[in-house]
Parts: sequence; C-alpha cells; structure tokens
Amino acid sequence: MPSISRKGANLPTSPIRKLANQAVLAKKRGIEVYHLNIGQPDLPSPESALKAIASYDEKIIAYGPSEGSRSFREKLVNYYKQHQISLTPEDILVTTGASEAIIMALDCITNEGDELIIPEPFYANYETFAAACGVKVIGIPSTFESQFALPSVENIEAAISDKTRALFVCNPNNPSGYVYTKEELEALAQLALKHDIFFIVDEVYREFIYDGNTHTSVLQLEGIDQHAILIDSMSKRYSMCGARIGCLITKNKEVIQAALKFAQSRLCPPTLALYACEAALDEPQQYLNNAIAEYQLRRQTAISCLNAIEGIEVAIPKGAFYCLVRLPVADSDHFAKWLLESFENEGETLMVAPANGFFSGDTTGKDMIRIAFVLTSKKLKRAIKLLELGLISYLKNYGN
Repeated sequence: MPSISRKGANLPTSPIRKLANQAVLAKKRGIEVYHLNIGQPDLPSPESALKAIASYDEKIIAYGPSEGSRSFREKLVNYYKQHQISLTPEDILVTTGASEAIIMALDCITNEGDELIIPEPFYANYETFAAACGVKVIGIPSTFESQFALPSVENIEAAISDKTRALFVCNPNNPSGYVYTKEELEALAQLALKHDIFFIVDEVYREFIYDGNTHTSVLQLEGIDQHAILIDSMSKRYSMCGARIGCLITKNKEVIQAALKFAQSRLCPPTLALYACEAALDEPQQYLNNAIAEYQLRRQTAISCLNAIEGIEVAIPKGAFYCLVRLPVADSDHFAKWLLESFENEGETLMVAPANGFFSGDTTGKDMIRIAFVLTSKKLKRAIKLLELGLISYLKNYGN
C-alpha cells in the first residue's frame, strides 16, 4: 500500500477539534455538550450580511478577482482608516479566511527548513501551517505568572539564527487573551529591523479589548513598512466564521505580488461570502459596540465563576474571548476526553481544549485548558459548574 508523506503524517492534531468524535458520541448517547473548546461566536451575524445573501440576484455565482473585489478592499481601507492605519486597496489581498492568509504569507517569505519565532502560547494551527510549509516553529516560553506577557527580548533575540525568517505574534493573543503593549510590539519591530526579518501579526481579535487596554496594530508602528505583515479576518468581528473571508495586508510590494501568484492558483475567494462580508462592512458601529459589550459581560461571568472553583487558577484575559485555566490535574488531554466519555450531570457535560497544543513543548500546558467564553452568561455559568463537578469527580478517580 502506498504511504502518505512525512509532512502529512507529522502534522500536529488540533487541540481544539481533536476530541470532536468523542463529542459526537456523547451527543448520540443523549448527552448535551457545552462547547467551551472553540471560538465560534453565537451572536447573530450582521443583518446587512444576511439580507445581502437573501437578496443575491445574480444568475451565476461567478469567479471574482483573485485579490478580492476592489469595492471590498476599498471598504477595508476605510475601516482601517478609522483605526489610524493608512492603506490603499493594493496593500490588501483578500483570502479564504485568516488561515489562508497565514499560509500564503509563509509561502511567500519562507523556504523549507526555515524557522519562525513565536512567543508561547500560540494558536495551535500556526504550527500546522508552518509544518505544511516545511517550516519549524521556535517557541519562546512566557509564563502563567506574568499572565503570558511577552518573554524577554533577550530570550527572543537569542533564538534568532540565519534560518529565522519572521517573528510572529497574535494580538490579542489566542489562547491567553493577552494584549501586547505598544512597547512590546516596538521591541519586536526593532528586532525585525535589526535582523532584517519579517514581523507577522495576527489581529483578528482587534475589536475585543477590555479593562481600558488599547490595541496597537503592527501597521501603526514607525519604520517597519517593508517588514510588517498584518493578518486579519471577518470571522470573529462580525460572527461570520463560516464565510471564510480574511486578508493579508502589507506595504511590501514584493510580498503582495508573490501572494497574488498563490491567490491566482486558487482562483478567487468565495464570491457569495465576499458579497455578504462587503455588506457587513456597512453595518452601523452599534453592531460592534453591542458585540464588545456582550463579550465583556461573558468575560466577567467566566472569570467570576472560574475563580470560585477551588484549586484552579485563571490567567485574566485582556482581549479576545479566551482564557487559560490551570487545573490540579497532570494531563488535561485525559481530563478533557474523560469529560466527554465518562462524565455527565443531569444529562449534560462540556468540551474544553487541552492547552498543550498551544505550546511547542511536549509537556508544557499539560495542566491547563483553554476556555472560550462564547456562550451566553447563563450557559457559561452552567458549563463552568459542570467543569467544577467534573473536576471533583475526576480527582476522586485519578487524583493528581
């Protein structure tokens, strides 16, 4: 029998979705599963987007431009202008979600055997994207005690080698919710300039910032236009994850031109989804204001309920809609699987994301889970109560 590639065999499994089959089986047994494992907002998508889909009257859903329609990119220019980012439509390449934007960026700037430096923890799929491009992720640990603030610049610089092609951060961070300060981003930008490497920043959660913190974009930093690559998406901001519309943004024309070649090879972003997302950009600001207020409430609910559970610790998120929780267990993978296979209370259980997959080490994060506070406050309270009851039962059976 022919064998698959080493690349395919060695790709890491998603910690977010790897227990999906156990969740399906639990539901088949009649168990209701509360999903705290995945960042799928439950807020309604913008009415303008839904109406655009319903009223679409073209006779053919045809190919569009490989870089995305100019009208959509012009609306994005106006959006970023409101965030003190000056762009032209030519700086923007529309992609099939932020995932494709990241893969295209890596395809454009790396060769097989190159390296990316990413502060830990990081979105698990970054490692998958890198592996698919033949690139190695060099994780630089940050600490739970610092709430996952940027590791020391000295530690980051010490990891830079002749194989390093980029520094890469997610701001706000998924999975920790940490928001990198302007000073931290400027320090990374100076490293990128000093070593003549790229600085990639995934900003898909840019709108969701709490406690008076502010978001600084990589494209607001001075002097790094040719090194900076911004990754963004419509998914979280407008509760349109299934539309799969993102973008790669840079003022580096060589990167844009190379990315366009990859974009042409896949023809175009999805036409109907792009049409809906263009309509969403016309939604009044109140839509985003309401979404931010709702996530602020859910964040407060989640933190309050989690802090009431004896024996656990919560890293307080400053942005996004995730938090990392440290549990009194040795193996959160086993615990998360056990919750779906062996635990229920009044016909209900929950699904969480084991945190080890958000770190590059084999054992780091084994005592943590990531929780996505994307359910209503009422459902969050019940889900976290299930976490408490499940933890009590699990420790009786397995200890620590």
